[in-house]
Amino acid sequence: MAENEPEVPASALGPLRTLAVRITDGLRAQLDVIAQLNDRSVTEEIRLALESWIEASKSDPKVLQRAETVRAEIEREAKTKQSAIEAIFGGTAGAGAKAPARGKPA
Repeated sequence: MAENEPEVPASALGPLRTLAVRITDGLRAQLDVIAQLNDRSVTEEIRLALESWIEASKSDPKVLQRAETVRAEIEREAKTKQSAIEAIFGGTAGAGAKAPARGKPA
């Protein structure tokens, strides 16, 4: 983001992190003008644009479809790992039970 801009306090979504984005001089010039016209910092303009883009993506049918595909893949992978744990430790690691402790006995 822009150099020499003050740190902004944490948002409702958690602490703020820096993101470096490479853009052309022409795009940067346009961004500077938009920020000036809106009486905001370049950083704030970028943050608002990203928030808007993320909100729009949440209702994009292609993104929603891909999210379902990824969710199904995650669930399949989790089931595979659960099965592996059950195969190693028997039924003791499932249903909230803890896996056998390692190291010194208590």
